[in-house]
Amino acid sequence: MAGWDNPDVDLLYDINGLARDAPGWADRVMEYVGEYGILLALALLGCWAWWSVRRRSRTREAAAAGFAGLLWAPLAAGVAVLVNIPVRGLVERPRPFVDHTGLEVLVDGKRDYSFVSDHAALAMALAVGLFIVNRRFGLIGIALAALEGFCRVYMGVHYPTDVLGGIALGTAVALLLAPVALWLLTPLAQSVASSPRAGALVWAGPPGGVAPRRGAAAGGTDGGGAQDAGTDAAGTRARADRARKATEPSYATGPEHDPDPDRGPGRGRARDLAA
Repeated sequence: MAGWDNPDVDLLYDINGLARDAPGWADRVMEYVGEYGILLALALLGCWAWWSVRRRSRTREAAAAGFAGLLWAPLAAGVAVLVNIPVRGLVERPRPFVDHTGLEVLVDGKRDYSFVSDHAALAMALAVGLFIVNRRFGLIGIALAALEGFCRVYMGVHYPTDVLGGIALGTAVALLLAPVALWLLTPLAQSVASSPRAGALVWAGPPGGVAPRRGAAAGGTDGGGAQDAGTDAAGTRARADRARKATEPSYATGPEHDPDPDRGPGRGRARDLAA
């Protein structure tokens, strides 16, 4: 222990020591989660994001942009893994159980180099790709990617800095290459959205390209119903005003419209002559 003055190694032993103290079933669960489970969860999260973008987008163009971002997420993960190949060959860092004894290694057969972690890079690239499309799904994915990094150290197959390097690599690939990738993928997604057969994969809206506002078809809960009600009320008031004016007497000037009901035509003329 005296030679382990490296914080990276100290943290490795602290986290991996949890596996030594845990029951056997917990180690088996962590082994499955760290090796396959979190990547499967990220794939299911991506499917959920696709379903949400497909159904909730207001226009076909917005759905195509979201679909292009979702296509970029797995592609970014693949690019991150490919970029990691020369990085591992350049650094040539052995696995922690090769140089350090007393570790609880939960996965056998890991003989390649350790830096950087493929699992961490792949998981973070997927998570950041989802974040570009939808923040809520992206934050869930980032939390899963962080858990993936913890599991890799817990399993005794990576140093903590291997995981940090993978997180940085996945984030850099997903963000820095996103503008070019989306520039290339968005026209493809728009073509698929316009296709009569495959368009439903991108957008679940009407063929016109714009989805109606919610509640418009059911009386206009967005304000259309209130506008119609206001128009009807105005028409009712106008009809009432016309009916009232029709029932009121007209006091036009002239002998046939005398405003004095007590004055007949003869009486009025006699009084005028007497005056």
